[in-house]
Amino acid sequence: MRFVLGTILALGAASAQTAAVSALGGAPPETTACERVASLALADATITLAQPVDAGAFTPPAGGRGAAGEGRAGAGPFAALPAFCRVAATLKPTSDSDIKIEVWLPAAGWNGKFQAVGNGGWAGTISYPAMAVALKRGYATSSTDTGHAGGSGSFALGHPEKFVDFAYRSEHEMTVKAKAIIDGYYGRAPQRSYWNGCSTGGRQGLAEAQRYPDDYDGIIAGASANPRTHLNAWQLSIAQAMLKDPASFIPPAKYPTIHQAVLAACDALDGVKDGLITDPPRCRFDPKSLECKGDDGPSCLTRAQAIAASIAMSPVKNPRTGDEMFPGLEPGTELAWAGLVGGPEPVATALDQFKYVVFQDAAWDWRTFDLERDLARAVHVDGGTINAVNPDLTRFARHGGKLLMYHGWSDGSVAPRASVNYYTSVVKTMGGPAQTGDWVRLFMVPGMGHCGGGEGPNTFDTVAALEQWVERGKAPDRIIASRVTGASVERTRPLCPYPQIATYAGTGSIDEAASFACK
Repeated sequence: MRFVLGTILALGAASAQTAAVSALGGAPPETTACERVASLALADATITLAQPVDAGAFTPPAGGRGAAGEGRAGAGPFAALPAFCRVAATLKPTSDSDIKIEVWLPAAGWNGKFQAVGNGGWAGTISYPAMAVALKRGYATSSTDTGHAGGSGSFALGHPEKFVDFAYRSEHEMTVKAKAIIDGYYGRAPQRSYWNGCSTGGRQGLAEAQRYPDDYDGIIAGASANPRTHLNAWQLSIAQAMLKDPASFIPPAKYPTIHQAVLAACDALDGVKDGLITDPPRCRFDPKSLECKGDDGPSCLTRAQAIAASIAMSPVKNPRTGDEMFPGLEPGTELAWAGLVGGPEPVATALDQFKYVVFQDAAWDWRTFDLERDLARAVHVDGGTINAVNPDLTRFARHGGKLLMYHGWSDGSVAPRASVNYYTSVVKTMGGPAQTGDWVRLFMVPGMGHCGGGEGPNTFDTVAALEQWVERGKAPDRIIASRVTGASVERTRPLCPYPQIATYAGTGSIDEAASFACK
């Protein structure tokens, strides 16, 4: 029965594709079907490429706009790609816009759905690897460079419209054009549309839900870099604490020492000693406990280093009012601190935000940063452009949209409780857990770093969970995560809808998800 149904769907897709090609004014030979998409007329857009790509033959660009690194045909994530139609376009919703997008359309076996994928950092590239994953699942998929080239924020200097493109407009424009291209190629619109992004891609997903609630039926927003002005101000404040005075700098070689001390203090709080901190907010670790008794050494912290670590692991508060401005790094993130404060300069995304957007001065010195003054300036200058913090998702929920959020508790780049804070604000605004549980859920991932990595189970299928939720009405009450090394699964755990946590049943292997319940 499954085979017969799949055959019927495939034949239906093929027939629709043939009809679409005929509608474009040509015969349906396979070699010309993709190329004829170039004749589609799209508002404020120019299709620059419509090219069939044979199975396993995709080569990512080696440089220039849209490139995501050098590559060769059949390499890495592109080795097992099926044949597809590759469409590229340039979008110009304003006179200063120059948004590049790509849309990939399965030549056969389209599942009838659309999945857009998000970006990281300042974007500036097409997310080819993520598109490859979506294509292999049968999706028509798209990505955008958000309107500029390269991973720097320098494009925003003197170009406010380009910054708006990066913030939210490019994703929406891409979505509208991608759906039109899909319709033009297959002869029908996608039955379901999904967004899948992490970090900047997570923030993009939240912006879509808030600004354009009808764009997507389901949104996956992982480790959202949001609210960006506050996130970047927090990153600069930690940089000042650890980098401004050389005496406060903690050598990365000491991170494992701090991490082991944290585990010793808090690992067993959940009743299982397994090398993971399941509920970091319960951990009350004080870095001062590692202060050197004598001279500095590899297994202790100087007083200045202990103070700096305490600042990093505490929420950033307004020095005048005491109000929390952004949460701090959680206990358990220590092995990931290098990406934030492991070198002589602050993280580039934060530095660029204040240089090119807030102060509009490429020579701005981060050592002059004042948290209260400059965060207030950042919020004023932004005017609600980059921060996706509106908790009123009435239109998204009414449309039937589902929002699946996730965040690693060991994320050392975006403080994990940033996602908790936004989720909590949505639940409160929208009437409480009973009113929101059927369309928005957050999953916190013990031991996982920023969008992956870390020591805990960090491989899980949010797409399958979202499909079940949107298409069958089955809200995810647990998502199984695996810790995979090579070809071996070392450990599985359930991820639970916040505020539930995976609780050991008291019997069975601590490496098996079946031994845990969400409570």
